[in-house]
Amino acid sequence: MTMTSSRPYLLRALLDWISDNGQTAHLLVDATRPGVVVPTQFVQDGRITLNIGPAAVQALDMGNDWISFSARFAGQPMQVSVPVGAVLAIYARENGQGMMFGSEPGGDADTGEGEGVGEGEGADAGTKPGGRKGPSLKVVK
Repeated sequence: MTMTSSRPYLLRALLDWISDNGQTAHLLVDATRPGVVVPTQFVQDGRITLNIGPAAVQALDMGNDWISFSARFAGQPMQVSVPVGAVLAIYARENGQGMMFGSEPGGDADTGEGEGVGEGEGADAGTKPGGRKGPSLKVVK
């Protein structure tokens, strides 16, 4: 029997863990995936980092298929929608701890559903303009 993706469950659990530790949760999203609705002016190299901390978003809904919320970008309100399969990582802004996602066994290659967890795999994704490095991701044990 095929099981459903573990990604939405892991995302919700890691969001709780990050929040319970007083950190700010960020999602790294593949903005090129079908169905992703994000402010395109903030997409770099096909990716966008979204702050999903309680002070940054309203009406956060992390379902099994979609993540949606309302937020302001450059002062403009926007409704954001992201298919769970487009989430590449969730991490704490302050210390970079979190999880990256790869491909789940038996998962559809198109969805990018993932099990892979890596340390430092997202180094280029965390590079900020001006060559400054953003948070690095670490294996959660």
